[in-house]
Amino acid sequence: MKNTRKWLALLLAFAMIFAMAGCGGGDAGDDGNVEDQVEGGDGQEGLKIAIVSTAAGVDDGSFIQNCYEGILAFIESRGGIDTVNDIKEPTGDPAAAVQAVADIVADYDVIVTPGFQFSGVSAIAAENPDKKFILVDAFPADSEGQTVVLDNLYGMLFSEQEGGFFAGVAAAMTTQSGKVASVHGLAYESNVNYQWGFESGVNYANKHYGTSAEVVELPAYAGTDITNANVGGNYVGGFGDPATGKVIAETLISQGVDVLFPAAGASGNGVFTAAKEASGVYVIGCDADQFNDGVNGDSNIVLTSALKCMDLNVERQLNAIADGTFTGANDLLQASTDSVNYVSGDHCQLSDGALTALSEVYELVKNGTIVPASNFNGHTPEEFPGL
Repeated sequence: MKNTRKWLALLLAFAMIFAMAGCGGGDAGDDGNVEDQVEGGDGQEGLKIAIVSTAAGVDDGSFIQNCYEGILAFIESRGGIDTVNDIKEPTGDPAAAVQAVADIVADYDVIVTPGFQFSGVSAIAAENPDKKFILVDAFPADSEGQTVVLDNLYGMLFSEQEGGFFAGVAAAMTTQSGKVASVHGLAYESNVNYQWGFESGVNYANKHYGTSAEVVELPAYAGTDITNANVGGNYVGGFGDPATGKVIAETLISQGVDVLFPAAGASGNGVFTAAKEASGVYVIGCDADQFNDGVNGDSNIVLTSALKCMDLNVERQLNAIADGTFTGANDLLQASTDSVNYVSGDHCQLSDGALTALSEVYELVKNGTIVPASNFNGHTPEEFPGL
């Protein structure tokens, strides 16, 4: 897995990055050290859990909230004997993120850290072997950016190209104009994975389901990945710029795009706004179920959402800590472990035909027949196993 996250060294050098390399959600909340607490039962010993979030806190409607929901599910399953606090680190700066963990490590049994800016938490984990750490959407790295494995830290990454693939199939089978697009923050590996997975899904649907969708890209917003390769796509240039996200979406809509897949952090909020202000334009949510963000009067612009099942995997690791089976590791989580999926229930507006197609391709991705293209897996959206 040596190529799994080549960008870790770069990430530790970036400062003032305000969002995950995933997708947009709700509005930012008030700053503060402690946001929420669930009280434990009387006389029973439980785990003291902290989740270190951004300015948006655990109510961001997307990435962090999904992680928090996994903690709440764990607490509920154990009858409320455990507690959780939301500790806000509002800057997104990697050094500040690590310091925020250092400031509270003595007070908690388990610390959950969602986001790549927490990669450097490995130093804190190494100094506190009696504490447990769950790192979401990143692997721990040393001071030189090299991935490390620690007995008391579980790092999880997700196969974004699989989620992007499901979004691409859904978009191709929904578009009425025949034009679809994805919008991203920066061309980090995770975002390029989403982009190329999306393009792979569109190409698959065109070949196997009789669609003829075109992926629209704006050359002025093409991305450059960490190897300085031009990866195309539509890149905002950051994860905290909804104004530019809206400009890009409006330009794409003016060119006929009627289904958008934003994987752009808070920049994706601008895509949602542009879609709501247009007519007949839909959005596919990302990372978490974003249906509630799609409310637009008496309608909703969200077709479905591509999911990283962070809640499920956070809960799994908390259960392992509670029952004594926890093992430190760095895992790339995929559909094969039910860790990447798409929304198909009440918060889904896809046609029956699209849902049937997604059900079929999900099993093919899950069993490895389809391997969508990603930034560094050697495949392209035009040529990948299973196409």
